[in-house]
Amino acid sequence: MEKQNPIVHVGILKGKSISFAFNNNYHTEDGTAYAGVCHAVLCDNKVAFNGNMYDRLLFSPESGEASFELKNVTIGIAFHWEQKEDQRFHGALELVADNGEIVAINHIPAEKYLLCVISSEMSAQASKEFLKAHAVISRTWLLCRIREKQVCTGRKHHFTDNEFTRIRWYDREDHKLFDVCADDHCQRYQGISRANNRNAEEAVQETEGEVLTYGGNLCDTRFSKCCGGITEEFEFCWDNEHFPYLSSVRDTKKHEPLPDLTKEEEAAKWIKSSPDSFCNTTDQHILKQILNNYDQKTTDFYRWTVSYTQEELSKLIQEKSGLYFGEIIDLIPIRRGHSGRIELLRIEGTHLSYIIGKELEIRKILSPSHLYSSAFIVEKENIRNGIPGRFKLIGAGWGHGVGLCQIGAAIMSEQGFDYKAILAHYYRGSSLEKIY
Repeated sequence: MEKQNPIVHVGILKGKSISFAFNNNYHTEDGTAYAGVCHAVLCDNKVAFNGNMYDRLLFSPESGEASFELKNVTIGIAFHWEQKEDQRFHGALELVADNGEIVAINHIPAEKYLLCVISSEMSAQASKEFLKAHAVISRTWLLCRIREKQVCTGRKHHFTDNEFTRIRWYDREDHKLFDVCADDHCQRYQGISRANNRNAEEAVQETEGEVLTYGGNLCDTRFSKCCGGITEEFEFCWDNEHFPYLSSVRDTKKHEPLPDLTKEEEAAKWIKSSPDSFCNTTDQHILKQILNNYDQKTTDFYRWTVSYTQEELSKLIQEKSGLYFGEIIDLIPIRRGHSGRIELLRIEGTHLSYIIGKELEIRKILSPSHLYSSAFIVEKENIRNGIPGRFKLIGAGWGHGVGLCQIGAAIMSEQGFDYKAILAHYYRGSSLEKIY
């Protein structure tokens, strides 16, 4: 049994100086009260505030509804929607000097955190059953991370990086100062300004303490924006471990058989088509209920195309990889997952041939920010003397595709599926349990 409504420590932002404002009275551990606009700066690797120096400084609210505002919080870090905004939070504010910066950390009860998460990951105007499903998986993911942090220390990245291969995945990094961060790396948590909808409040309240389990353990409840028609399996994006409840599923009402998208011919046929799926929608009325304002700028999430000239691609890959390939000759998938996402990709250049993986590393190297997904095929154009003049990447889906497909789940809710059916669809064989 988990502790009821545990306190979560969320890393919000970091910088040499931090501006914040208390909308109600807050006090430090020595009892000094503060309200209004405040500033803290880094000085000799300590937090300089109000004429004093601290390694850490905790401001606690004097009431449960007290809030504070942080200025210029970066959201969507390194993604194509990256931007800054002021954000308001309930709970306590901790400032910690660490590694040449001040880190701002919010201490907040888990259920209040979840209300903000489901209002940040998608529009709080979304249908209630979808919000309930997301409340369950966001809670499960959070408690799984906290438990993992308590029992696992010193977890390392699993990298292969040599003269022939670079295989990296970005997962389960232990945040040293807090439980989870506030951006897409963990779960979006953008404060209380978006969490002002009764549907979202009821979604959290009506699922309080509910989590997904498998074999008596908390599930690793991954999710992404759009699977592209078939969800991916864990091991093609992260560690080489298979979780049965994260098996690939066809994102349709019927249990249709999966095409073998590990084969290039089948992957090309799938990606160049537009098969019927829950997440295959252009209904703007529904999408506006699901997606936040900046997510709505991404309109081609189900099938998309990116095109580079030879010069653009060669320069991009060199800048992002730090390796000199010469002129790029080819991009060759070595291994694909069951959704067609590329796990390993060979980059062929006139100077260097090199294999990269896994999916996020591929997305980072082939885009100024990130490709929508690694489920793509490559078409070469204007080939002269064996060197293409242009590369066209034709792709499917938005994100890693593992677990719940947010757009697909929202459409399921609009079509009358309840949150239990949505969870059962994406996390096959899992059990829904109330643990507090």
